[in-house]
Amino acid sequence: MLFDQINRELELTHRHLIVLKIVVKNGPIGILKLAEETKMPTHKVRYSLRVLEQEHLVKPSANGAVAGEQVEEFISNFEGRLKDIVRKTECIREVGKSV
Repeated sequence: MLFDQINRELELTHRHLIVLKIVVKNGPIGILKLAEETKMPTHKVRYSLRVLEQEHLVKPSANGAVAGEQVEEFISNFEGRLKDIVRKTECIREVGKSV
């Protein structure tokens, strides 16, 4: 359906944010501990860590994942970027009402 991809991306983003929150709060933290705390399978935690690492939001260390160099910027821009998404969603809603 039309919204399936958006829903999948939102679910992935939610998962990545949960992992990021725990790494920032409790890092360094390993995959097994992250899986335990998030109640997610290790393969999903591993994928989220890989995505977050590509975005420089986490980085590996000898003791587990730690916050990356882009975390502060990400946090400071978070609300503004989320507001942009909400605005776009509202525009989609208006178009949908007129169909």
